Amino acid sequence: MTSMSGGCADFDDLRRQAIALRREGLSLRQIRDRLRIGNNDILNRLVKGEPPPDWTRRPHARDDLRAKARALRSQGMTYDQIQVELGCSKSSISLWVRDLPKPVRRDPAEQARLAGRRRWEHERAVRDAERRHTKSVAREAVGRMSTRELFLVGVALYWAEGSKDKAWDRREYLKFINSDPDVITLYLNWLELLGVTRDRLRLQVSIHESADLEASERYWSELTGVDRSQFNKPVVKRHNPRTRRKNTGDTYQGCLAIYVKGSAELYRRTEGSWYGIVLGAGPAT
Repeated sequence: MTSMSGGCADFDDLRRQAIALRREGLSLRQIRDRLRIGNNDILNRLVKGEPPPDWTRRPHARDDLRAKARALRSQGMTYDQIQVELGCSKSSISLWVRDLPKPVRRDPAEQARLAGRRRWEHERAVRDAERRHTKSVAREAVGRMSTRELFLVGVALYWAEGSKDKAWDRREYLKFINSDPDVITLYLNWLELLGVTRDRLRLQVSIHESADLEASERYWSELTGVDRSQFNKPVVKRHNPRTRRKNTGDTYQGCLAIYVKGSAELYRRTEGSWYGIVLGAGPAT
């Protein structure tokens, strides 16, 4: 144990050593062990005025709670609500936030509405999660479609969205129109299955005059892999400002019509296959 009987000279020398060790980043315990000082009062006198190294400073948990309590109080929470949120005493909360303005007391009807809104927000989040899960499971269950499955899906898709031949209006050719890029992509996969190459396609954009026609044609050209030289003259619809349309904004690309040149035989096969599906579905049809 270091003795202090040598007077001020010994203390000053020991202080220089302690300060040097402190500035190297040693803790009090490390300095005590290094210099063999057994008296804590002397140790504190030796390093007096020297700040402790950063690594020895422990964060105060209550400082974090205080900051959170003040933030919640600024949002209009009561002491009870802050206590439930943070789990600390109301006396501590009072000390931390007493300089902040008191929240405006809401009438019971408004509080009930807010509580109902919070419950609905929670319920909506739960429903959204369930909705996403159901869709994900269903998507994974489909897996990779066989050639036959893709053919039948394509026939049904065409019969729902494609042009059809009438006794009073002969239309024995494939013409398909839709605005959904996923539907368009599936239809093109079906055409490819039937041996239709891209050079046999003619595309036509149908769009409102308030939209960006140039950007729309560029979008559909990139999606389909069909050069814009194969686009027919677009159909531009007159814009009615009194109509509250939902299909507006940057995501609005209009509708795309896809014509297949020399497709009379394909149309007849498609129509025949459709009625084969209807008959093959069983007695319910």
